[in-house]
Amino acid sequence: MTNTTAAPARDRLDAPAPGLRDLTRLIALMTGDEKHAPAAHSTLDALWVLYNRVLRVTPATVDDPGRDRFLLSKGHGPMAYYAVLAAHGFFGEELLPGFGSYDSPLGHHPDRLLVPGAEIGSGSLGHGLPLAVGTVLGLRAQGLAEPRVWVLIGDAELDEGSNHEAIAHAGPAGLGQLHTLVIDNASATHGWPGGIASRFASAGWAAVTVDGRDHEALYSAFTTPHPGRPLAVVARVEPKG
Repeated sequence: MTNTTAAPARDRLDAPAPGLRDLTRLIALMTGDEKHAPAAHSTLDALWVLYNRVLRVTPATVDDPGRDRFLLSKGHGPMAYYAVLAAHGFFGEELLPGFGSYDSPLGHHPDRLLVPGAEIGSGSLGHGLPLAVGTVLGLRAQGLAEPRVWVLIGDAELDEGSNHEAIAHAGPAGLGQLHTLVIDNASATHGWPGGIASRFASAGWAAVTVDGRDHEALYSAFTTPHPGRPLAVVARVEPKG
């Protein structure tokens, strides 16, 4: 059975040791998309914990078939994502001031062909979770049972029907390699009795709701055992202003 908990530190390849305090400075280097600054900051703590303590991928292993995959579906406002990637050495921070410019690889949505470490390009909301399901199925077809697939979506993306088809398939299919992180900043138009986690649980997922600013709570949720089932972590943050 696939082990879907986080790898112990000794099992993860060495990577630069960044500091959380660096992220504010790194984000400040990127200007020109202040409209989406709240979207970026809503993901910051969860991204930090994932890359610093959970994901088994480094700049040296971005092409390794055995790496974990992280898919950013909530691609608008990618400044926090770029800052975390830069802090972990996927590319140099000298790229950050050019964010969004014509000749910069760092666009207003990540491009997997241009951004080192990016697994998918994003655009219209609602694509990331179906892509993550397909990624897990592709790994299975190759006999790769160890890599974990993480996808970060926003609560408003759950208004898109494509996500509900992916949720409905992944639970009964027992996609234990699949992990969905939902950033809940109260942006969704529709709701569910019992909250967002109940939508996943009703389809056979393991589901946990946590404070999206509490690093230890996030880590505990990210490493929740869920043998034979996909995992959904709903990270609540302050409502979008």
